[in-house]
Amino acid sequence: MQVLKDLHLADNRIKFPNLPEYARTCPKYTDKTANGLTKCIIDFIRLNRGQAERINCVGRTIRSGSGYKYIPTSGQRGTADISATIAGRSVKIEVKIGRDKQSDYQKAYQQEIEQCGGIYYIAKDFGTFYSWYLQTFEGGAL
Repeated sequence: MQVLKDLHLADNRIKFPNLPEYARTCPKYTDKTANGLTKCIIDFIRLNRGQAERINCVGRTIRSGSGYKYIPTSGQRGTADISATIAGRSVKIEVKIGRDKQSDYQKAYQQEIEQCGGIYYIAKDFGTFYSWYLQTFEGGAL
């Protein structure tokens, strides 16, 4: 996580050069939860001049007459948690914490992305993601 904090502070120094060092703050990063790991990855990609966004693909419940009605998502089932563009490549990142496994829809989505030449990665913690990122985008694997 230190690399992420260092990137954040370096970006902050560029954006706010007159801010005294003692006044700079950094978000609390954690990869112990799915939301925390998602934030870590998105911030890291953005701080490395990439584009990344969280994809939320869930249905919703609306009030209907005297009850409620479920409206399924209009998005593609199985879509990854993060959609990014890194070094000109389309990258989809699925976040899995603990024993969480890919659904059949997610496996089919992964296959579709890879068949189209995109990159699909399953992130389980920030350290492993960081190593993969360095190897894939800075180690010349592309």
